[in-house]
Amino acid sequence: MALNIDTFSNKDGGFSFFKAVGHPLAAEKVRTLIHRMAAEGPVAIYDPLGNANAFAELHDLTALEIAGVYVQNVESIGAEILGLPAQPITALPDANVATVLVINFDADRMIEHLYDLILPGVMVESLDSIRLNDAMLTSSQRYLDPLNFATNFAFFRDVDGHHTRLVTANYWADYGAKDTRLWCLLLDEDGATLAEWWETPPKGAVVIDSKIIRDRFSLGPFTGQLFLHVVDAAGHDVVKYALDTYGDDDSVLSCTHDANAWPADLYAGLPAPNPNETVILWVQNSHPCPIPAGAIGLSRMGDAGVTLLENAIPPFGSYALDVASLLPDLRWPAQIEIHAGKHFVRPRYEVVSMTENGTERRRISHPNVERTDLKPDPRIADLSNWMGKGFLLPAPILPTSRFRTLALPTPMSTGQSTLPVTALLYDPNGAEVARHTFGCLDRDHGSLLDVDALLTGPNTLNAAYGHLEFVYDFSNGGDADGWLHGLFRYEDRHTGHGADTSFGAHIFNTVLTFNNEPQSYSGPAPGISTRLFLRVAPPPYDAMCHLIYSASIPWRCDSDTHLHLFDGDGGEVVEKTMHIPCGGSRHWRYSEMFDDSERSQAGESGYVIIRDTTCRLFGYHGLINKESSFSLDHMFGF
Repeated sequence: MALNIDTFSNKDGGFSFFKAVGHPLAAEKVRTLIHRMAAEGPVAIYDPLGNANAFAELHDLTALEIAGVYVQNVESIGAEILGLPAQPITALPDANVATVLVINFDADRMIEHLYDLILPGVMVESLDSIRLNDAMLTSSQRYLDPLNFATNFAFFRDVDGHHTRLVTANYWADYGAKDTRLWCLLLDEDGATLAEWWETPPKGAVVIDSKIIRDRFSLGPFTGQLFLHVVDAAGHDVVKYALDTYGDDDSVLSCTHDANAWPADLYAGLPAPNPNETVILWVQNSHPCPIPAGAIGLSRMGDAGVTLLENAIPPFGSYALDVASLLPDLRWPAQIEIHAGKHFVRPRYEVVSMTENGTERRRISHPNVERTDLKPDPRIADLSNWMGKGFLLPAPILPTSRFRTLALPTPMSTGQSTLPVTALLYDPNGAEVARHTFGCLDRDHGSLLDVDALLTGPNTLNAAYGHLEFVYDFSNGGDADGWLHGLFRYEDRHTGHGADTSFGAHIFNTVLTFNNEPQSYSGPAPGISTRLFLRVAPPPYDAMCHLIYSASIPWRCDSDTHLHLFDGDGGEVVEKTMHIPCGGSRHWRYSEMFDDSERSQAGESGYVIIRDTTCRLFGYHGLINKESSFSLDHMFGF
């Protein structure tokens, strides 16, 4: 039972309507509006822009006696809307109703058009009655301006020695925002409000720590969601952040990327558990309507059968789903497809593992959106004629003395029935040292690459680290759509602690373009520059960073990479320069790159902006807790 709402398209970007009517502050106003209209009598629905069905998906309209649905566009006459055939708005004078509800914001002009079509005494309502207060808006000119709904959710927990820490920067200030504020709403497992407050960051870091919030509001233990709404945003309507989980001991540590603010039909890249693991999918409702029992489910990637969750989840509620309760026989490296039905944004999954010495360790990661709009593109097989490796997916090989690196290609589009993939391994200077041909994989494959198996004999890494790249390889057949993904798993050889990260392929560092690649986050393709965010953390944690200079075809011989260290207020402390060979990588730690004095000036809320105007770097970041635990995920830029 998927929600019939538009959330995102790769052509138009994110849609604001579902955010506007599903906003936590709008939900109570909608209930008041429905109660008021129900008390007056029959209601006519005027749906000029085709949003009535989406509105009804998120809010219960059964209390209303709907006498008819009316439309503006002749081509929409007769269409089923709210279970009724749509009538032309010119037929409204024949309706015996007490209220006309206009399903639109900024509706004054449309309401004015109705005055000659309604009988005396008929009330006219619109969605303007559920608008957020002006203090919550960035733009007063158009209510559904995407910048008015720069919102996102974050998994947030403080319980039993487990804590969360959200970190980002006020990057909107770099686009001209003058008075950026964040409205924060903390929701518990049942979707009830625990606390709400404002953050007013300087042109610097934003740090929200669950331990501090719990003390500030005298809260008990909680597991739920943190809803973020940015006011006075500019440049980006996407709320990006890094989310660290940490514990009172060294058994809990992980970091993940932002949640991706648009609910999707499907997510993929969720790993099945190892025999010594429990994998928990955190299902966190993103809407003011319940998730009904049987509305979402799991399947093995490549299998048609879906096992449904027979539990309802309340509005904005959270549910810890042990994937083995639905798929008891599935084991790593099998992959799981999440049938989400647009009920929640990109979720988190938590891996609870038991090490050989009996220690429980926990880490959190995220699956990715599985696209439903792609088909195989035969042109991709010919890209090598002009763009060398074409689409490629880079991932770190962490220092091999401590870490084991595992790599798993993951289907991430419903149109992918085959995955023709080869893995290329490079040392830090860009020399290829080994390769592994997966062949033409089936959708339900379980082909896992252990990098250890390739780094033997003459195949060694200079400096004992490097990176690998997934690339398309059609020598064994197959087809491609450009949405090549992988799940990369890292294990500490000494403690058993792990980290998962996943991402997708792009075309890197060429002025030739194909299907809006090389991707640019500001302006048209090609994107051949870098701006990445690296957060740091209080002791005992040390930040680590792995920068990869991948190139589809040879680009500039060396990067010109600048590491700008800022304090929490956005003041620059120092700048360092780094040069990475084309095709190579650099692995470094915060404590080694910046000296004691520089780190002291930056403080616990300091951060690093990695800037390069000569090439596009791909970055991974994490935290190291001495010799006991670590975290890793891909970095974000803005």
